[in-house]
Amino acid sequence: MTEATRIRAQVQGDRTIVRALLAHEMESGQRRDSAGRIVPAWFIQHVQATHEGRVVMSAYWGTAVSKNPFVQFSFKGGKPGDKLAITWVDNRGAKRTDEAAIA
Repeated sequence: MTEATRIRAQVQGDRTIVRALLAHEMESGQRRDSAGRIVPAWFIQHVQATHEGRVVMSAYWGTAVSKNPFVQFSFKGGKPGDKLAITWVDNRGAKRTDEAAIA
């Protein structure tokens, strides 16, 4: 399995700013290996963030996202100590969920 998603979430005023680094190889399916064979597509298709069970961010991605993508977003309603979870699913069916406490 891949490395854990690195998540930082901080309350700033009435908003919570979230920064996350998702560990994933993200192959587009257009690159060739040293033998000239096409490397099969392998990418994150869906990313979702939840705060205390409420979806605060949802995104559908394609092949044009870089390796180990960084995502930043904000939402209203977070408090220090609340749990934030980020889940992603890739085109091969792999799924990962990681949690962090809001600072």
